[in-house]
Amino acid sequence: MTSDDNRAAAVRPPARTQPVVARRALRDGVYDAILEKLLDGSTPPGSSLGIDPLARELEVSPTPVREALVQLEHTGLVSRVALKGYRVAEPMTDEQLAELFDMRSVLETAAVERAAANADDLVPELRVAHAQHVLCAHRVRKLRGPGEESGAGPGDFADLREYFAADWEFHRTIIRAAGNRFLLQSADSLSAHVHRLRQTADRGTIDIDQAVDEHAAILAAFESGDPEQPKIAMREHLAAVAGRSRAGG
Repeated sequence: MTSDDNRAAAVRPPARTQPVVARRALRDGVYDAILEKLLDGSTPPGSSLGIDPLARELEVSPTPVREALVQLEHTGLVSRVALKGYRVAEPMTDEQLAELFDMRSVLETAAVERAAANADDLVPELRVAHAQHVLCAHRVRKLRGPGEESGAGPGDFADLREYFAADWEFHRTIIRAAGNRFLLQSADSLSAHVHRLRQTADRGTIDIDQAVDEHAAILAAFESGDPEQPKIAMREHLAAVAGRSRAGG
């Protein structure tokens, strides 16, 4: 080996045994899998989240599980108790519930105000999001018979997942149209709490009809061209959702 070869070898970075991207993808996949368990009702509030049992269940090493739980602790969905490990967070208190909806009102009203300036581009996208929400609501009603709409259990949540996602996407479409990445990031950080609230409040889908109607009112407000009407419609919707959550919690 020449001196030039030696110098090249000295500055060459060491070979990686595992790509950084693959490691990140694994961690994110584990995070999503555990988050799903938190949202589908299979891990009730207060239940233990052991690192080793989760690693065996997900067929991964303990390291990405530990990393995912640390991330989830920052969301408030998981808490770490000294000498006891991680547990599913308890349901929100009345005070926390009030703060969540206060934050949503502040954030989403600000987003609506900014999105109204882009109504011409937003309205077609919002119509699509609303149509998807209506379709998902129809599917849930069709799958569930009379008296089954308020169920909330691990098996029940599966057919609601698509509906919940469509409901949130309607709101997210408006927030994206505000054109502020930090508003969108803040909204996304709240989304897990919003979905968790739906499961722990034990009210299932009893507000499907109300939510669909209120979203229709928000869409109509944007279609009206009056910049004040969307703000009013969004405030009324969030206040109604908060009232239904307190009634069902």
